[in-house]
Amino acid sequence: MILSCQNISKSFSDNTVLKGVSFNIEKNDKCAIVGINGAGKSTLLKIILGIEEPDEGMVSLSRDIRLGYLSQNQDTELNSTIYEAMKEAKSYLIDMEKRIRELEIEMQHLTGSELNSALETYNRLSTTYDRENGYAYESEIAGVISGLGFSKEEYDRSISTLSGGQKMRVALGRLLLSHPDIIILDEPTNHLDMASTVWLEGFLSSYPGAVIVVSHDRYFIDKVSNKIIEIDQAKSEIYNGTYSYYSEEKSKRRKALMNAYLKQQAEIQHEEAVITKLKQFNREKSIKRAESREKKLDKIDRLDKPTEVNSEMRLTLTPVCESGEDVLLVEKLSKAYDDNVLFTDINIDIKRGEHVALIGANGTGKTTILKMINRLVRKDSGSISLGSKVRIGYFDQEHHDLDTSKTIFEEMSDSFPDMNNTRIRNTLAAFLFTGEDVFKKIADLSGGERGRLSLAKLMLSPANFLVLDEPTNHLDIPSKEILEDAIKSYSGTVFYVSHDRYFINKTATRILELRDHVLTNYKGNYSYYEENRDRLFFLQNTASDGSNPSPGETASETGKSSARLDYESKKTEYAKQRKLANDLKKTEKQIQETEAEIEKTDEELNDPANGTNASLLMELSQKKEKLEEKLLELYAHWEELQ
Repeated sequence: MILSCQNISKSFSDNTVLKGVSFNIEKNDKCAIVGINGAGKSTLLKIILGIEEPDEGMVSLSRDIRLGYLSQNQDTELNSTIYEAMKEAKSYLIDMEKRIRELEIEMQHLTGSELNSALETYNRLSTTYDRENGYAYESEIAGVISGLGFSKEEYDRSISTLSGGQKMRVALGRLLLSHPDIIILDEPTNHLDMASTVWLEGFLSSYPGAVIVVSHDRYFIDKVSNKIIEIDQAKSEIYNGTYSYYSEEKSKRRKALMNAYLKQQAEIQHEEAVITKLKQFNREKSIKRAESREKKLDKIDRLDKPTEVNSEMRLTLTPVCESGEDVLLVEKLSKAYDDNVLFTDINIDIKRGEHVALIGANGTGKTTILKMINRLVRKDSGSISLGSKVRIGYFDQEHHDLDTSKTIFEEMSDSFPDMNNTRIRNTLAAFLFTGEDVFKKIADLSGGERGRLSLAKLMLSPANFLVLDEPTNHLDIPSKEILEDAIKSYSGTVFYVSHDRYFINKTATRILELRDHVLTNYKGNYSYYEENRDRLFFLQNTASDGSNPSPGETASETGKSSARLDYESKKTEYAKQRKLANDLKKTEKQIQETEAEIEKTDEELNDPANGTNASLLMELSQKKEKLEEKLLELYAHWEELQ
């Protein structure tokens, strides 16, 4: 154990952000701290670092443990080039190397005890230098610079000329190169593109020290972490595993707490009924027995009802009318700004019901494509056609659809003049805008609040084709999960740009990657894309005619011609698809039947006639628990088949 937090508590005025938080960090732990915005995650990091003092509790560090910290608001003002700044992180090795060279020269002229002393120092320094990978520090610097998205040509670029995001990447690189015993990172992926984030995941996963990270990037957490510390309602809960394990285990724990609560409520209800009946007998013995039972009942440590997951914000997306089968057809689309060519002759074909994610490095033109579809940016060449009865709902990451001079209520009432005040209020409440909050100026809202307001408008629009630009930006994890559920259950068509790989993995049925000015098609979610990225990019973009894939081509269909797939492989693939379709149909039927059984069980649980039958209520609760477990397994199997 190299770090221990024991009973950490912290309050600001009347707001308690941490209460009795305890956990330990071992030498090679990769730990993620998760929780909603304002839960106290950054405060906990500052307490660990000694920047903030806890009201109660203590932080203990093992001897000689070095901490390295990257905050969201890092001081990035450095008067040097990118390479010089990175090299400064290795100054101790450079000084060591200089001393080793000096000793080599000095020892040529020493004898006796002086030579022995110099040799001892030389051997000690050489061993340390070798252990610290001193002979390869220059290649390590080059690897970190490249991994964070800087080219070799940028080595001598002055840091003063960099953007805020680029300066943060330099600060991150310096921290990683300094090799602290515990790396502490607060939202490290905020300023990284996908390629740099993937590199950082690999670096941290194999890092020979401990890592503590606060992040809303669930895919990043899933790849890096082996321990999750959740801060919820000021208290901590430890989960030894990845984010996926945490998400599943948290659901199980909440379900167990709910079952325990329901069981206790049934017992209390039964006991109260017995007490009432004893009092009705109106005899001395029966009244004494009733009083005895009342005292016993008063001593019960009553369980609080567990909060439901995502019970606050509610988001339902329902298309008003169904579009035709063909939703979007883009042919030979090209765009350049002066000498900067974004893409050439790209083709996109999206059908009704598809959920398509458009991904690629920063600056490749993803948002430009969405703006072209919405007629906000002119194309250089090509055509964009919408299908029959297609109505677009556009979510702009910069929220240009919002008038910053208006209040929240004015924005909604002006956008939907036929809607009465009650429905506007109810809709805003679903997105956590209640009471006097609805009269806030949009100009005064945070990024997350503006995002929620844009989603509220989107929910009320008559769209059946949602075009979304970074819809999860500024949303905390529970809000992202709500949006995921809404998108997954949406029967219309979705085309979106996102860097949130977890969101993509949950919601996309197909991925389009914009790379090297061309578009590559992947028939599957993000996990499928990761497994097949380079192979399918090569297959689709090295055709004999050198053309971009045709609009309707998908990754699983790439190279359907006889040149790539012979008759036998086609036949095998078709048989596999038929089996999948049958399994999917069977699973959907089982889901419907299980849901119907759960509804029937709920009716029996809520039947007043069963209210005093504790054994029956317990039996029904156990039955419901088993059915819900079965339903979760069926949902998981259905998602795999999909």
